[in-house]
Amino acid sequence: MNFQKIVEDIRNLKIQGAQNIAKASVKALEIIAHKVRNERKIYQIHNLNKAKQILFKTRPTEPAMRNTLNYLLHNIEISYDIYTEISKRTKEVKHHFNLITNKIAQIGSKKIKNKMIVFTHCHSSTVIEILKQAKLQKKTFTVHNTETRPKFQGRLTAKDLHRFGIPVIHFVDSAARLALKKADIMLLGADAITAEGKVINKIGSELMAEVAEKWDVPVYICTDSWKFDPKSVFGFEEEIEKRNPKEIWPTAPKGVLIHNFAFEKIDPNLITGIISELGIYTPTIFVEEVKRAYPWMF
Repeated sequence: MNFQKIVEDIRNLKIQGAQNIAKASVKALEIIAHKVRNERKIYQIHNLNKAKQILFKTRPTEPAMRNTLNYLLHNIEISYDIYTEISKRTKEVKHHFNLITNKIAQIGSKKIKNKMIVFTHCHSSTVIEILKQAKLQKKTFTVHNTETRPKFQGRLTAKDLHRFGIPVIHFVDSAARLALKKADIMLLGADAITAEGKVINKIGSELMAEVAEKWDVPVYICTDSWKFDPKSVFGFEEEIEKRNPKEIWPTAPKGVLIHNFAFEKIDPNLITGIISELGIYTPTIFVEEVKRAYPWMF
């Protein structure tokens, strides 16, 4: 696979999920680093930064990718051998993702009790790992999940859960109230988290969090803390991706305006806690813990 193919696959949603996108972007940057490894240092740095900016533009709401690439290139100009340093940092990033996936699953699975009904929306690999871990612990529970239009990522969730032997009941998005009414806990992933503690996730997430509040269902966000957006500390707004209206209605009459927002912000007051590799914290405390754990982000 070459650099351009990875770029196109991220842009066209052939690669989905924040962590998968971050991993693919690492591979893409590594390809460029290898390609220019025998060039002058200034030329290497120029091409790596150019590649980073191209990757940044593939998907607007992807701080995990941005943080990962920024980590790879942080103060890279002081390295004696840039390619060797990139290779070393690539291994560190892979270790981070492998370590935190297991750690979050261990922490999050403690929230799953026998005979629970767990509600989830869209497709989050982190939520899946938590549920898998709970299943390995011989806990019995059922999952209610939504189809997640227009790309139906909820079907991926249902397939994954079925494959692992986890009972799942699949609902259309407009039946989320019914799916939540009997739920004991709501687990969502995250695409971005801002300095105000707002969580950006798949469209419909805040709507469902509001329904969860009505029924006293606790809402937990399950995420790698590298999805925190450090730019938001300085007043920058995380862009909400707006996708092609044809995904909603390919043959819509002319003059019918279609809004196809991919994500929305969840009010932190609706969130019980954020489950990450750092532990379980309220949104406000989570932000402070990220600052303490990863100063290089800032």
